[in-house]
Amino acid sequence: MPSLIELVRSHTDLDDDDVAWLQLLQADWQIVADLSFADLVLWLPDREGKGFWAGGQMRPTTAPTAYVDDVLGTFVPVGRRPLLDEAYAVGRLVREGDPEWRDEVPVRVESIPVRHRDRVIAVVARSTNLLGVRTPSRLELTYLQTAADLTQMIANGFFPSTGQRSDHADTPRVGDGFVRVDDEGLVEYASPNAQSAFRRLGLSGDLAGLSLADTTRELVPPRLRPDEETLSAVLGGRTHREAEIGTPGVSLIVRSIPLRPHGRHIGAVVLVRDVTELRRRDRELVSKDATIREIHHRVKNNLQTVAALLRLQARRIDSAEAKDALEEAVRRVGSIALVHEMLSQTVHEHVAFDDIADRLAGTLGDVSAVARPVLVRRVGSFGELPSETATPLAMVLAELLQNAVEHGYADGRPGDEDSGIVMTVRRVDGRIQVAVEDGGRGLPAGFDLATSTNLGLSIVKTLVESELGGQLVLGDRPGRSGARALIELPADG
Repeated sequence: MPSLIELVRSHTDLDDDDVAWLQLLQADWQIVADLSFADLVLWLPDREGKGFWAGGQMRPTTAPTAYVDDVLGTFVPVGRRPLLDEAYAVGRLVREGDPEWRDEVPVRVESIPVRHRDRVIAVVARSTNLLGVRTPSRLELTYLQTAADLTQMIANGFFPSTGQRSDHADTPRVGDGFVRVDDEGLVEYASPNAQSAFRRLGLSGDLAGLSLADTTRELVPPRLRPDEETLSAVLGGRTHREAEIGTPGVSLIVRSIPLRPHGRHIGAVVLVRDVTELRRRDRELVSKDATIREIHHRVKNNLQTVAALLRLQARRIDSAEAKDALEEAVRRVGSIALVHEMLSQTVHEHVAFDDIADRLAGTLGDVSAVARPVLVRRVGSFGELPSETATPLAMVLAELLQNAVEHGYADGRPGDEDSGIVMTVRRVDGRIQVAVEDGGRGLPAGFDLATSTNLGLSIVKTLVESELGGQLVLGDRPGRSGARALIELPADG
């Protein structure tokens, strides 16, 4: 389906400010639809004056729909719906006496001009399915009166509001809790859901006749409510804003929409939503994230303790071969500890792997077989990787880098930029390609990975194929001296 902006650009002369106004209207027109018990369709005037394009559609959650099918993107020529033509031309609400019949359903239709900067830029058609109409209760009458005030504000250019608003999914809706206050902030009507929400705060009676702001001050401790200016503005119905209030056991979001159908403030709608359960889940998630970070931190500490013990043991061994084996074990444990250290610093189970790769490269300076440190350059970025990918990949890189240094530069060649190690990272078609190339002496003659007895390469091959689901290829560096290790693995781990 075409978007509002696409329809505006293709078929109308509306400017960016007009589009922004219509987008604000669409952000809040679910409220109008629910209060009206009616469908809303936004009709945009064709730039050539030939008719109107349907730029938006909203169905009510409080009543049956009047539209079985979507109408977004459809065109209505001039003369087919006279109410649209008249509302756009005269700039006032137009109602039809007799209902229309759509799919054997009687529908009452009204047209509401959308005014912006003293001119009509669109028309909202409000269609009520009359099969869903019943003898109205006080709640329904209050809904309809409030809807009439809001539609008059649309026609006069006073709605939507450009005030502060929340983009959160937990913003309250009409069915969550509805309160109408007068111009002094006294409650004229409160829906049963709104009454229940305030009773959970500790209210013993009804809200009707009470000052909503003063009542909230009595029920909510100062530390759990917004500042006095915000509290008075929102619960007094003076500004279009949201606020969160509550007690230690209850959390409510309140949203105020001032009513001024003809320019003078006559009261406001205050929508209320009980978000106690949502906040409890939020706290659980925060606690869970903190626990996971603490676990990673403790695992890192434990691994560092293991590495320290192995290092201590290595110092007490006279055998050079055994000492080297323990030092390799220390390095492998350290590469795993590095991943857990990074995970302990984030709330997500993903890590920025560039930092890990660079820190692994920085540990290559202490290699006894090489007289001078070998420089390592990284080209490209790994991005963020899940922990189940980061841990084995860190071990793989540590082994490949260490192997490149020990076997490529064992003859003491200097580690200048030309003969250093280059780690190149690319993301291609949903896969990660990592090449580790050195400028050393290259692979020995007749080298075969399948028959190699090198423990480090055996670890690399097992991790790449079994843990990462990837492939490993070893060979000579293309066009230059040295060796090249190429690994390829799925980007999603």
